[in-house]
Amino acid sequence: MTEAELRQHCHTILPGHRQPTPAATFAAMAAWCEANDIAHDTYGEGALIEQFENKVASLLGFEAAVFCITGTMTQVTALRLACQDRGSRLVALHPTSHILRHERGNHALLEHFTGLMIGDPYRPWTVDDLRAVPDALGAAQVELPMREIGGQCPSWVELNEIKRHCRDHNIHLHMDGARLWEAQAGFDEPLPAICGGFDSVYVSLYKGIGGLGGAMLAGSRGFVERARAWFHRQGGNIVHRTPYVVAAAMQFDARLAAMPRYFARTQWLYALLRDFPSIAVNPAQPQANMLHLHLPVSRERAIAIRNQVAEEHGIWLFGRASHAALPGHSVVEWYVGDQLLELPDDSVRRALTLLDHAMRIKA
Repeated sequence: MTEAELRQHCHTILPGHRQPTPAATFAAMAAWCEANDIAHDTYGEGALIEQFENKVASLLGFEAAVFCITGTMTQVTALRLACQDRGSRLVALHPTSHILRHERGNHALLEHFTGLMIGDPYRPWTVDDLRAVPDALGAAQVELPMREIGGQCPSWVELNEIKRHCRDHNIHLHMDGARLWEAQAGFDEPLPAICGGFDSVYVSLYKGIGGLGGAMLAGSRGFVERARAWFHRQGGNIVHRTPYVVAAAMQFDARLAAMPRYFARTQWLYALLRDFPSIAVNPAQPQANMLHLHLPVSRERAIAIRNQVAEEHGIWLFGRASHAALPGHSVVEWYVGDQLLELPDDSVRRALTLLDHAMRIKA
């Protein structure tokens, strides 16, 4: 079986949200549209999309927000405009930022801006890292939480020091808030307080929210309107945004309301993991409803164990496994969503026991 087929074969899946079939998703969208008398937007103009943009802007504490078809287009556009405004093409980025790790050099090849790596690859960057840059920066990007290092966030004090430094030095501060909804529970602060001091914020409509795709960029009204024009220039002006907006809007409030429960379940999971000392957890304490498990087996062995447990027990332990810095070790990610929230405690313990036992057996 392929990996996808093996996952579908399992009756118990630990990470993430449930994944309804396309038929179930489209049926739910159709029912929601009929119940709410939804009409298509036309090139981004229409009651549904405009109301949703205003809702997100208000929720984050900004004047305006605009839908964009991808987060990749959203972020480089925001940072391009920020650099134009500040007269510097330099953008401070963490070494694990999505722009550097997953976007195939688009910011450089399309001449949006010049990325400057700052900070330690295994920790959030700090205001001292920013102060150490001798050049005039056009912008700096903070990811909340930082997915590639297990969902870590700067402390509340450190975050506010970064905000003050950027304000005092005329540096546009942009948030990669792809998982901002998840970070709020860890900070235990209102969204406008977290976003306050940022000049622009990008949020995803499909990661934690569970939509089909798409993103929002929030900021001042003038900044957002300029971004809207640049989205058009880059081919993002699709005729109907309706499917993406509906898929997110119909479950948006429920997903946000569930975030504190996901975080509480993550705290419970951390307590459980203390019974499995062979599994190291990053970060050391939960900061969002996601975490990395560092396993004392190679990536290949981790995948073989995952597949064996799936075949023999119908339990899907994790998705992707990555090589770790230490030879013979690997890293896997758990996003604590509906699956782990609703799984009985004993079932979670059994899954971890199976993983722990398999890692003790020589390959």
